[in-house]
Amino acid sequence: MAAFAVEGSRIHMQNVERWGAVSMKLLHVSVAARDADVLSAFYKTVFGYVDRRPPTTLSGEKVSRGNGLPNTHIYSVWLRLPDDEGPFLEILEYKNTLDRPEPRVNEPGFGHLAFEVSDIEATVAEIIKAGGKSQGEVTDFGTLNSPLLVVYVRDPEGNILELEQP
Repeated sequence: MAAFAVEGSRIHMQNVERWGAVSMKLLHVSVAARDADVLSAFYKTVFGYVDRRPPTTLSGEKVSRGNGLPNTHIYSVWLRLPDDEGPFLEILEYKNTLDRPEPRVNEPGFGHLAFEVSDIEATVAEIIKAGGKSQGEVTDFGTLNSPLLVVYVRDPEGNILELEQP
């Protein structure tokens, strides 16, 4: 039997029969980009992200062994929300990038990034202005006493974002 304790973004799990005591923490979410500078500028402009560290280039045998891709060359940008040292957004631009169609909302795999915002309409307008686009329409998923506005939008590369406004 497993027992869990959640502390911020860290999960402490106890399953003595199988693993003993294990501690896990969500470190970051990674997005592969066609243009990391354009995409990072979007997240800085719309959501107020700041650089967590200067952009860097990753390459060589260790990088290729770690991700399983031969001759890997990656331009890497790490962004964080101001006053938040928790999980960060990693934007990776690979020298050799495969193209894919725009992801669909109901497609298996990672679906979207979700953000709580204070003004959903203003944030949607800022997303459009910064090169993103609409996906759905603002809808109230809450109750009469506790409204919760929700909408799906897309960043400039077509990645799906969910906005929530309590």
